[in-house]
Amino acid sequence: MLILVTNDDGIAAAGIRALAESLKKIADVAVVAPERERSAVGHAITMHKPLRANRVNYFGEGINAWSVNGTPSDCVKLGMEVLVKGKPDLVFSGINRGPNLGTDVLYSGTVSAAIEAVMMGVPSAALSLASYECEDYGTAAEFAVLLAQNMYREGLDGNTLLNVNIPAVSKRELKGVRVTRLGTRKYVNSFQTRLDPHGREYYWMSGEAVNENNESDCDINLVAENYITITPVHFELTRFDYIERLSKWRFELFKGGNGGA
Repeated sequence: MLILVTNDDGIAAAGIRALAESLKKIADVAVVAPERERSAVGHAITMHKPLRANRVNYFGEGINAWSVNGTPSDCVKLGMEVLVKGKPDLVFSGINRGPNLGTDVLYSGTVSAAIEAVMMGVPSAALSLASYECEDYGTAAEFAVLLAQNMYREGLDGNTLLNVNIPAVSKRELKGVRVTRLGTRKYVNSFQTRLDPHGREYYWMSGEAVNENNESDCDINLVAENYITITPVHFELTRFDYIERLSKWRFELFKGGNGGA
């Protein structure tokens, strides 16, 4: 098995190192990750400047690794099409520092890298440790091995990735694994107005997450109860139930043959 590993925290992050070294026990591993932190960039790709990839030796023997001056999605594209020899069997993105719960997936570079892999025809998973303070990725990395074995054996349907959040607790404190749905998580943003050394105003965005009235079985609440959560995510965005409804709207002037010059 060949696994491509990436992230959005940057090539030097502790989480990606733990992930790559753990997966090496069961697979050949290649790492292609941003040269610096690119959190919350979503599915951005680089089109108007050159991409550069540099070999790095942050990882153990036998792991080929590159840092890229681009986004997580860039890394998956460049890794699969140029840098890595052979098509990966799986792509793992993470282990992210901090959770990617509920609607966080819309902002997350970690999740977007996994989406890019699925778009390119490779099963993928995004893994996050649900803490910004904890530096122990051991349990999460151990779970990643089990997840990879299951994904390789069972496969995933097209356009589907797995979004995985692991509580930052010891293995004995975990209550188990739950396959569940995304909750709803929004942010109350506040913009601080500051002055640069030249006296010009700039703005610094901060804020905090606010969990909506979520059902008890969503990922947000289950992670808080010390369950590992796995959510199957797909990127088919069409509201099929709205197609017939919108087709009844009145657009007569733009129906064939009725338009003006």
